[in-house]
Amino acid sequence: MTETRDQGLLTIGAVARATGLTASALRFYGDCGLLAPAVVDEVTGYRYYTPEQCARAVLIRRLRGIELPLPEVAEVLDAGAARAREVLDRHVAELARRAAAAAAVAGEVRQVLAARGGVTVDAAGFARAVRQVVRAAVVDPELPVLAGVLLEVDDTGVTVTATDRYRLSTRSVAPRRGVERSWSAVVEAGVLTAAVAEAPGELVLAEDEGGVRIVTGAASRRLPGIAAEFPDYRAVLAGMGPARTRVLLGRAPLLAALEAATATVPLVFAGAGVALGGPVPVTLPATVTGAPLRLAFDPRVLRPAVEDALGPELMLDLTAPDQPVVLRSATDGDLTTLVMPVDPAH
Repeated sequence: MTETRDQGLLTIGAVARATGLTASALRFYGDCGLLAPAVVDEVTGYRYYTPEQCARAVLIRRLRGIELPLPEVAEVLDAGAARAREVLDRHVAELARRAAAAAAVAGEVRQVLAARGGVTVDAAGFARAVRQVVRAAVVDPELPVLAGVLLEVDDTGVTVTATDRYRLSTRSVAPRRGVERSWSAVVEAGVLTAAVAEAPGELVLAEDEGGVRIVTGAASRRLPGIAAEFPDYRAVLAGMGPARTRVLLGRAPLLAALEAATATVPLVFAGAGVALGGPVPVTLPATVTGAPLRLAFDPRVLRPAVEDALGPELMLDLTAPDQPVVLRSATDGDLTTLVMPVDPAH
């Protein structure tokens, strides 16, 4: 595939490989206004970027890697040097700690045994991604595949997906090195979690006769696959209409408000806030774009989705009271979760 157009623009896949951000993370930052594509094809919707935007993308990735909030990322990128220094100085301790950790990792020398078609990822980052997704899996005797996690490998990285039909979580992780070919497999959620929990440094994931082989240093382990078709979650995502309302709010305040909820929670998205009903009503500050909308959620479904989110902010895309809500967040990878609203009468 040609990576550039005649004008010298880069495809979203090329920018992903050049910067370490996944394609979904680039779309997220475009929707936030931090990294708008230079051109969006009116027919296909494909996004294209200038080579110069790669430097901005790398800086965004680094700032988000230390969980700098989105408004402050914008300040660092667009404000004057003095203000940028002031914002960054507040994070110097964390930056120093991360720099020391990075130096320790860089000092380690590891020889990875890569199988044919394998993909190399950061072990700790991949284990984190698995933990964030697996809670959407469920043991269902009628649909055994729902106890599994779908692993999809392509040239943009590894996508990890699980669903219980009421909640769907999917997370992508950027590869450390290029991917030889695309493949997918479904493995049992608990087995996968245990296999990657203590893996050091880097690990290699490779397709192995319907299952997955995990290679860490000199150790190798095969995880058997689940021989059933995983739900076509991409068709669900593609079939959703455009967002009628988009909400950007803090993750911690929403999680705190949901902690005390034991029954269906009504939420009203309007103006400059999100109003939560229940025994102790509360209104959370938020940026709401689009038409006001009222939905209700089962806190047992919504709370885990918020707990597992990445970063300090959440973006919610709302379509209708009876359609899934898309909950997104991103750092050096991305986490997208679909949560079904409920009938407020139940």
